[in-house]
Amino acid sequence: MGYIKSAALDETGYVVLDRYNQELDPQEWREIEYVDWKSSGETQFAPLASAQGEIEVNGFWNHTPPRTDKDGVWIPSQVEKAPNLVRRAMEPGANVGRCRVIELQPNEYSDTLYNLHQDDNNRLNPDGTGWVVRGFFNLTDDADSFFVLRENRTDPSVEYRIALPAGAQLIIDTQRLWHAATHTGADARYCLITSWESGPELDAYMEKHNGVSRVPNVEVPQDVLDAGQAEQARRIAARAAFYAAKGQAEKTAMSEA
Repeated sequence: MGYIKSAALDETGYVVLDRYNQELDPQEWREIEYVDWKSSGETQFAPLASAQGEIEVNGFWNHTPPRTDKDGVWIPSQVEKAPNLVRRAMEPGANVGRCRVIELQPNEYSDTLYNLHQDDNNRLNPDGTGWVVRGFFNLTDDADSFFVLRENRTDPSVEYRIALPAGAQLIIDTQRLWHAATHTGADARYCLITSWESGPELDAYMEKHNGVSRVPNVEVPQDVLDAGQAEQARRIAARAAFYAAKGQAEKTAMSEA
């Protein structure tokens, strides 16, 4: 039967929506509670919706009963502090699974390439239902930062680099695309991440906000691209050697889960 997927994501695996006027919203992400959870870089997460309405960010399949990343339970103490962020997450009308704000400390392009990962969005997701994708709403004005998306973790021939100013809005099939962010600012970057179920509601939302599947790549000097690729290869090889020395299989994929 297969999953219900959005045709808008077929070509590249991502869609960029109209930019949101982030300056009009209060900085609610400054007030909510964060927990340590390492993802693609030095990160913390502030959950707004979780598996059981608690302040934790684990995969829904790691709870009892285990289930897929849908039907998230809103966390009252967090919702009270961030009603506008919750409103934005619910605006498409699609089923919401996990919803949280990520805090990412500054990093380099080479760090990003090493930290590229795919998300485990659809574990236990029943066949014939909507494929889970993720929305990324950039909250801080990270004018020189950008998302890196690849079809293949180590192959730079298909690499999308998407700018992340305040109000940038992306929807990404993060189980298909390897992804991480290069954040060059002096302060932490904040972004609202929401798991949404694909279907007519999400399709209508992307159309309403003029979603496009291709935008110009952020320009990065070729020497930085080359150095980043070389450093990624070096770190992956060092990681493989570390596990080989311990007699273990290499853990190649870094997953935010």
